[in-house]
Amino acid sequence: MPRALRILALAALGATPVAAQAHPHMFIDAGLELVFDDADQLAAVRVVWAYDAFYSMIALSDMGLDAAFSGTLTAEERAALQGFDMQWIEGFDGDIVVHLDGVVQDLAGPADWTADYVDGRIISSHLRPLEDRAHLPKGAELRIQVYDSTYYTAYTIVGTPQITGRDGCNARVFTPDREAADAQLMAALSELEGTGGDAEVDFPAVGEMFSEEVRVTCAAAS
Repeated sequence: MPRALRILALAALGATPVAAQAHPHMFIDAGLELVFDDADQLAAVRVVWAYDAFYSMIALSDMGLDAAFSGTLTAEERAALQGFDMQWIEGFDGDIVVHLDGVVQDLAGPADWTADYVDGRIISSHLRPLEDRAHLPKGAELRIQVYDSTYYTAYTIVGTPQITGRDGCNARVFTPDREAADAQLMAALSELEGTGGDAEVDFPAVGEMFSEEVRVTCAAAS
């Protein structure tokens, strides 16, 4: 998640740095759409983030939106919400990694973003074009991981990813072994505590262990 949003959530929690970093404090349901071009190359991935209700309430309050707690936004408030989570610091990868046969694909920054407030949750979307469009031949495997390396934010991929612009593709969602990931997290925290490390600064990058991922294969292009 963008650093500014993390700071906002941490301030709202009023927790100590160690406690606040010890497990996820923001929960996002993620949706994915794979966009292929006319040459059957992967051109972009559209990402949807549905923020948890608590963070949504805090974020709206911080922006001065829906002050009456009506559960709906005016047209002006909705316009003000656009792009609230798109001001990314340099180096932020958008909490998504795309692999093609084990090779990480470079993604451009976010574009074509939207945001709304629906049923008590902020829902935003954005497009991540590939820097170089990817040819996905028969037998190749595309993997898309969605995770925050610091595990401050926990992502859940909801639904089956949509595939647009190409037929004959199959997408499946895989979940991690959470019991094993929890054990590794506790071991890493114990090691950090034993060395006198600062959990806020040196919290282990365990997010990938908790990552859900999508695996996509396609038949031969028509």
